[in-house]
Amino acid sequence: MDKEDVYQEYADIIFRYLVTMTNDAQSAEELTQETFYQALKSIDHFQENGKATFSTWLCSIAKNVWLQEVNRERKKHRLVESLSSEHTPVYSLEDQYIQNEDKIHFFKQAQQLSEKKRELLYLRLLGNLSFKDIGSILGETENWARVTFYRAKQQIRKGDQ
Repeated sequence: MDKEDVYQEYADIIFRYLVTMTNDAQSAEELTQETFYQALKSIDHFQENGKATFSTWLCSIAKNVWLQEVNRERKKHRLVESLSSEHTPVYSLEDQYIQNEDKIHFFKQAQQLSEKKRELLYLRLLGNLSFKDIGSILGETENWARVTFYRAKQQIRKGDQ
């Protein structure tokens, strides 16, 4: 069965499942697309061993995709609330100066790292990417990204002493 057949056979089931969870056809359509994208990326891991049918496996992926979206929306909502809050902290000029000095110091230390470590550090801290994604971007493994990130942090800390 090729990818197009899989989509044709199961898309309606997944879409209807997601509509019941989201109560929004447009969101359900977007999540259906993401579900099949995620499923096709990991289709090699699916094995019909009697424990789960293919449609059940797809529904579990759809549920995870939906939960990720719910979490993203919650974070976005909290951020908007905190930014629009009337209780915005007032920083003194001294506090702002210290924060800027800390940032400058960090970036100076980061510039001392190798290009690959520096890129990894920026992807993790500024891009908020997972180690798996970083490894993929840099053509390395997830474990390499974790270890190299740790070593880069250690190297920066040593520079602080």
